[in-house]
Parts: sequence; C-alpha cells; structure tokens
Amino acid sequence: MSNAEHNDFRVVPTGRRMRSVEFCAGAGGLALGLEQAGFDPILLLDNRDVACATLRTNRPHWNVLNKDLLKFEPQFDLPRSTEIDLLAAGLPRVKSAATASRQRGSGWELELLESTGRLASELRPRALLIENVPDMVTRPEYRESRSCVEKYLDAAGYEYRWLVVDARDFGVPQHRLLGMLAALRDGGITRFEMSLTAPPPSLNLTVGTVLRPSMGARGWPQVDEWAAQANEIAPTIVGGSWDRGGGDLGPQGSVRAWARIGVNARSIGDELPAADFVWSPTLGSDRMVKLTIDQVATLQGFPSYWRIEGGKTARYRQVGNATPPPAAFAVGLALRAALIDY
Repeated sequence: MSNAEHNDFRVVPTGRRMRSVEFCAGAGGLALGLEQAGFDPILLLDNRDVACATLRTNRPHWNVLNKDLLKFEPQFDLPRSTEIDLLAAGLPRVKSAATASRQRGSGWELELLESTGRLASELRPRALLIENVPDMVTRPEYRESRSCVEKYLDAAGYEYRWLVVDARDFGVPQHRLLGMLAALRDGGITRFEMSLTAPPPSLNLTVGTVLRPSMGARGWPQVDEWAAQANEIAPTIVGGSWDRGGGDLGPQGSVRAWARIGVNARSIGDELPAADFVWSPTLGSDRMVKLTIDQVATLQGFPSYWRIEGGKTARYRQVGNATPPPAAFAVGLALRAALIDY
C-alpha cells in the first residue's frame, strides 16, 4: 500500500451489519467511516441542500433527509419498527453558555445538542456517538453543554464517556483533536475504551508523502523539493463558518505553520502547480503552493473517489468541517466491538 492510497484502505469487519441513524451528516465523513466499520445508515439527516447532494451523489442508496434537526419527527421520518444500533451526530461547533449569552441569535448549536440527547432517550439506540470540538469535553465553561445531554442519558440508564481523540493517531496526516461522547445502553463502555486505545498501525503519513503524487501530476519539477520540506503532520484544517467569506486553511497561527512547509494557506487553489511554476517560499506567499479542495479532502482522510458537490466555498466548507473518515472508522470499530460483546 502506498501513502497515496492510504485513505482507500480499510479492514472491513465481517459478521452482521448494524443499523445507524445520523444527524448533521454534512459531507459524509462520519457516515463513510462508520459504514466501513460495519454500520449501514437507515437515515442521514442534514439541513443543507449541498451536503445532501454530496451524500446522494456518493451513496445513491442512502436514505437522505434534507431537514432541520430541530424539526425532526421520528414517528414520520424514521422507518417503523426498526431497532437502531447506533445514533451518531456530527453536530455544529457548540459554544459555551457564556459565549452564547453574549452573541445575539446564538445558542442554536446547544439546542441541537440537547435535542440529540432527548432523541437518544426516546429512540433508545444501543449506542450513541456525538462528535464536536474538544473544548466541549475538557473546558469547565462547557459544563452546561455537557449536562444538557447527560440528563437524558442518566434518565435512560446509559453508560457514557466523554473523550478527546487525535485523528493523527488513526491514519490522518493532520493534528486534529475531536471531542466525542460515546454512550452504550446495555453496558460495555469499558470494552469500547479498550478497543479504541489499541495502537493502530503506523503509516508514517505526512503532508509531503500524501500530497506528493497530486502535486507532481502536471509535471512540476520541484515536487520532490517541496515534499521534503513538507515532511510533517498538517496543522488542524479549519472549515470555518458558513456565514462568512471564502475558504482558507485557518487562523494566523495555522497560516504561519503552513508557510513553514511552503504552502500559502490564505486561500484555496483552483489547480495544481504547473510545470513552469517556480516555488520559492522565501519570496513570499505568491511563490508558495496553494492546496486544492481535493488535496484538503485527502488530508482529511477522504478517499479519492468521494465527490464533494457545490461551488468552491461550499465544497471547502463541507470538507473542512467534516469528521475525518479514518477516525470515524476507528471509533466505529470500537463501538461495534462493544455492541457485539453485549
């Protein structure tokens, strides 16, 4: 297996396929990883037309519902008499209660989190997985946010754990911390934790090794020189808000980190370096390479066949805000191991 093919490789588990429902499915990073771990979605919900188009393009057989989670009605929107093995949700970034109170019109993200907890207590899936920012797990100002979902899980008798994982530990060439809540209805949370912490195989993936094939696709003669300088893990890719301008790879700290490996992170490129492009990062950002959306998707762990729909900004937002599929795969395998044993 070459590094360029890393995000197409999965050891798909054998045995019974399990059923899942997913809220705020976005570009399908979480759903794809869970599918590879043995979960088939009976419903994926998202309120953005373009995200639903991406899901339908890649998996025409998936049942995709374009609807706001706050308007979700299980009795009408879900297939009847179906036990759910896993309820998953890649929720928008939850703000702390203090931040939400300072921002007019804010707080809907917390409503989505609370609605997910309520629906879990009503639907009683065998397992629940919520993915969000690591601050939701670690910082005291998010205690109210955590309590919103905990109250439903406690009442319904679930075992649960808050945890933070780094996607780089699961074959993603990027330092990306993910805050997660995993809950199990019938026991097995210790089994889940033990399965998740098993050391994965080392793939030695870096920006340079993963992107070298695409960077050299148009005959760029400096590709090996660039790849040698880019022989490190990427900083966290930031998808940004859907409510502001075009795509970039993150705040100033990230821009400086990208510049150290010769990448102009202030905007997204439209095409790969041509044979006549002169790369000389000491002369400024104009002499650095820009990453294309497809390359960003590769750094997020998406396979090359996964097609992202929409215009340039919408495509970048979907990719940048996605859960990396390899991380979702690892967590899905751990949940599957706990569900099989209990």
